[in-house]
Amino acid sequence: MSGDSLVTGSFVVADYVVFALMLVVSAAVGVYYAWADKGQRSSGDFLMGGRRLTALPVSLSLTASFMSAITVLSNPAEVYRYGANIGFYGLSYVMTIVVTSEFFLPVFYRLAVTSTYEYLELRFNRATRLLGTVLFIVQTILYTGIVIYAPALALNQVTGMDLWGAVISTGVVCTFYCTMGGLKAVVWTDVFQLGVMLAGFLAVIIRSVVLQGGVFSIISDSEQGGRLNFWDFDTNPLRRHTFWTITIGGTFVWVSIYGINQAQVQRYISCKSITHARVSLYINLLGLWSILLCSVFAGMCLYSVYKNCDPWTAGLVSAPDQLMPYLVMDILRDYPGLPGLFVAAAYSGSLSTVSSSINALAAVTVEDLIKPYSNMSEKHLSWISKGLSLVYGALCIGMAGLASLMGGILQAAISIFGVIGGPLLGLFTLGILCPFANSKGALSGLVSGLVVSLWVGIGAQIYPPPPEMARPLPLTTEGCNFTTTDNFNWTSTALPTQPNSMTTAPVHNRPVLADYWYSLSYLYFSPIGTIVAISVGLIVSLFTGGRGLKVESRLTLMKEDTVLYYLIKFFKYRVMRRTGKLDLTKDRGRKFGNTNPAFCDVELDLTKSSIPT
Repeated sequence: MSGDSLVTGSFVVADYVVFALMLVVSAAVGVYYAWADKGQRSSGDFLMGGRRLTALPVSLSLTASFMSAITVLSNPAEVYRYGANIGFYGLSYVMTIVVTSEFFLPVFYRLAVTSTYEYLELRFNRATRLLGTVLFIVQTILYTGIVIYAPALALNQVTGMDLWGAVISTGVVCTFYCTMGGLKAVVWTDVFQLGVMLAGFLAVIIRSVVLQGGVFSIISDSEQGGRLNFWDFDTNPLRRHTFWTITIGGTFVWVSIYGINQAQVQRYISCKSITHARVSLYINLLGLWSILLCSVFAGMCLYSVYKNCDPWTAGLVSAPDQLMPYLVMDILRDYPGLPGLFVAAAYSGSLSTVSSSINALAAVTVEDLIKPYSNMSEKHLSWISKGLSLVYGALCIGMAGLASLMGGILQAAISIFGVIGGPLLGLFTLGILCPFANSKGALSGLVSGLVVSLWVGIGAQIYPPPPEMARPLPLTTEGCNFTTTDNFNWTSTALPTQPNSMTTAPVHNRPVLADYWYSLSYLYFSPIGTIVAISVGLIVSLFTGGRGLKVESRLTLMKEDTVLYYLIKFFKYRVMRRTGKLDLTKDRGRKFGNTNPAFCDVELDLTKSSIPT
């Protein structure tokens, strides 16, 4: 399975040039911002971009930061094996953005926190804040390790790029521009990297469309292969991907990323105004959709090209995540530079995620673990946050080594977010939406949510769900014309249902739980954690006297925070104006504040107009 058995070409000079250019531009942005912002000495400026960013770059950066190489490599492979129903993520993105901009954004923006976990101390107590911070740090380092390792593995096997060379160069460049330029550098490199990702996808899609003779032939191939399985409304929670698991489970996972994940919140809090922040979220929705569309369609191209000869079953690639690079080397090798572009796309995905994680980790550590316990000057803190960026960069590269031991990439990543993000989401929801939740309730909710979701998550790793729940779609190798010497012994590796999962227990001693509880769709890990955390938190708060709790109103959601409130108000106003009953008070509220309802002249006006003349 090493480089020699591959039919496809390896990298040529042009490819390395394109790839290196991408790294150089990213590093240059860091240097530029380090130089341009020599004046900013405060850690707040370094970590928050001085709260002067506008909607457009922030929205693109929001899109880029969690659309990593995992999206570029795993989504197409996912469509290739399980069908295009992950397109339903489009719906969960909409729900996510609405929930975030209505419930979470207003509170965080009003409090102007550098770290979302500061909120936990303001609302509950310091212990809650510390626990939240530690969980976030663990989750992010784990995830970042996967993100650095995934593309390196896939690309190394197919293009012959050196594995650890690639891992370390990614890590180093990233750490470099994070350490030099702070949040502004992260945001602007994200914008550039998003462009590179889209370009890489488009190169592959356009070339396959040309090869297959048009978009429609690709769609009809996918339909014949059963890849367009959109009408899957099975409510069984054990099924891996159905309409419900993806829209409901996916929404919880993404809300825990957009609503409370430091890396994302840090971005939209650094906007000039709350309107800029809201607009950036909605523009980012377009970005998410376009990337999702590209990756799903790329998966359909992948199927269309290999419908008669699946390289994975045939043993030409060792993991589904390598299918995409394999396709690239297969159809683009006559165009020097384009494979390099695709590799650059996969890497930009990683760089953007890793850089936002590193910056977020530095912010959280400074704000939550250093500031409260020391009294250093801003200048010192600024240096410390730079040092921390370095340390975390190194840690994430180390984690990449560990990631090499984990199973399917997309699933591993979402499971990590679900298991840790779910309970944290529950904790923040308690704080923002339930005024009577107290710190005892919050802590017990968080801990119990964690215990339950870890139990499911680790159980599912040990006893992977039976394949009939995942339902991989059929792949064939009938149309392969192999000229291999050792004839047909490669069929012995036929279709592993779940390649290299960590530890697979033998079938006969599966506990009873394994077939129900552990076989839950991995997308449901997050909602379970959230719901357990909220319900336990509420019950404990009510029993420990939460009802008498007086919480500052700025710490919970006020009705004036939501756009919905203004829409209702606006419609009411329009209706009143239509009926012509608002003459006197129209401008007064604007000029002098609202009138006292006890002496409201609208009522007088009503009686006047209702007297028949």
